[in-house]
Amino acid sequence: MKILIIGTGYVGLVTGACISETGIEVLCIDRDVEKIENLKRGIIPIYEPGLEDIVRRNIEKQRLHFSTGIKENLDGCEAAFIAVGTPPDEDGSADITHVLDAAREIGSSMKETLVIVTKSTVPVGTSLKVKNAVQAELEKRHVSMTFDVASNPEFLKEGNAVEDFLKPARIIIGVENETAKSTLSKIYRPFQLNGYRTIFMDIPSAELTKYAANCMLATKISFMNEMANLCERVGADVNMIRQGIGSDPRIGSKFIYAGVGYGGSCFPKDVKALIKTADEYGFSLDVVKAVEAVNNRQKEVLFHKIMHHFGNQIKGMQFGIWGLSFKPNTDDMREAPSLVIINKLLDAGAHVKAYDPVAMKAARAVLGESIGYATDSYDATLDADALVLITEWSEFRVPNFRVLEKVMKQKVIFDGRNIYDAAEVRENGFAYYGIGRKD
Repeated sequence: MKILIIGTGYVGLVTGACISETGIEVLCIDRDVEKIENLKRGIIPIYEPGLEDIVRRNIEKQRLHFSTGIKENLDGCEAAFIAVGTPPDEDGSADITHVLDAAREIGSSMKETLVIVTKSTVPVGTSLKVKNAVQAELEKRHVSMTFDVASNPEFLKEGNAVEDFLKPARIIIGVENETAKSTLSKIYRPFQLNGYRTIFMDIPSAELTKYAANCMLATKISFMNEMANLCERVGADVNMIRQGIGSDPRIGSKFIYAGVGYGGSCFPKDVKALIKTADEYGFSLDVVKAVEAVNNRQKEVLFHKIMHHFGNQIKGMQFGIWGLSFKPNTDDMREAPSLVIINKLLDAGAHVKAYDPVAMKAARAVLGESIGYATDSYDATLDADALVLITEWSEFRVPNFRVLEKVMKQKVIFDGRNIYDAAEVRENGFAYYGIGRKD
């Protein structure tokens, strides 16, 4: 079996590599010539644990190939997955320009029946637009040819994407006939051997399921951040609240950790896109709009704690930042809370020196030379008036307080992820600030 993956971004590359692991021949297409040449040599453009190994292994096995052209690689393919970017437009809606461009190129190139699968996160109705775009290209060529469309949204967590794909909690597939169902069942059968579920549904429901899932998770995060802010006002502890409600199986313990807000490539974009989709249909998603508003506000909470501690006077002060990426195990800086906090500090006249185990290069691309970049975690705290923990990388979990005491100018820690034992921090002579904590 042979399939085509259009787009070698986060979703496309993980999808192509993992499917090739099952023995299917996969051709990954991207217009970026430099990226394709690097991928041919096993050079991965993103940081994702396990991905480099699986790419190199399947290149060596000649099951995974990379190219810049669709037309010359489409012959013999049973399915073509569109996995290109859908960035937010100025109004918050998902820009599906690249999706439709890929559909048109497929329509202008295909010579035999094909299942065209939308893998990108797209608004409801996009698969129909893909179908119409392909059909229009066939008509331009005066060609009568059958093809099918399907929706197969991804549910990959950055930092755990390979494991998520190989051992999925569920596979969502929207189809309109048995032909598409049969083809996609064949592709995903190897991932079902351990009983993982494939859920077939209509295409609009599949398209909406992706947005609904991400917005529900974002809602849990924003709800807990609201509870954390209330805890600080009434003298409660959000960690106790989390344990109490997390023990309820109807709620569960995941995504109920208070912090400095969510970021990344999915939640912010998908929340905006779902709000926009509802608005276009004359319906206001008030809960989802509140989720977005709370998250935007939460990204500033740590900065306000800093200002309060220092009496609103931080001009000329030095702050050490631990963690830049929006979450651990990724170098993704998109919508990262660190950017909001750092820019707030800079605007107030402070100096910043930051360290992240993986995201330094990506952060420099966004922040330039406006901040200093440390060689390690303790270098970031040299002469610092405070340490600000933003991303909970494992290597930050057990700090050496003796080293911090020696290198820092003032002994203050702002814990944006509640990973430290407040009593232990204070026993070592440091002032401690968490999110929604009584202690």
